[in-house]
Amino acid sequence: MDFDDYVRARGAALVRLARLLTGDRHRGEDLAQEVLARAFARWNRISAANPEAYLRRMLVNASITRWRRLSSREIVVADTGDPASRRDLESEFVERDALWRHVRQLPAKQRAAIVLRYYEDLDDASIAALLSCSTVTVRTQVKRALATLRGKVGADVALTPTGGRDD
Repeated sequence: MDFDDYVRARGAALVRLARLLTGDRHRGEDLAQEVLARAFARWNRISAANPEAYLRRMLVNASITRWRRLSSREIVVADTGDPASRRDLESEFVERDALWRHVRQLPAKQRAAIVLRYYEDLDDASIAALLSCSTVTVRTQVKRALATLRGKVGADVALTPTGGRDD
């Protein structure tokens, strides 16, 4: 499969992963574009292996690198749309927004483990391969992240993992 076909088929999923890793729509789109631009230059080598895993790993690594840079720590301000229409939606999404604020404050590897586990629905072995660590480390990162989130969010927000897994 050539690069254009791959991006047409899987580009939206990669952008979604980048958005979840960065916690911001625009930074996620920028990150995905950055990674895809780098991947284009070496597509022959990437496509010979497993392009999905390779690009996911590139996204995770780039996200962690970007998070570490002090200059990229911008404060994201909420969109200022029509207040009347927002009030209806706010009551529906208050818990999710509060949870995501806390997820964005997690250390980069914990945030990556949470996103890969609960939003990309990857198993421990796949996450370990992407993060270059053991499956035990993945479970530890997820467990610590969930403990931090439970402590910050409280018992009023259910932090039950998808797929019935509980850590």
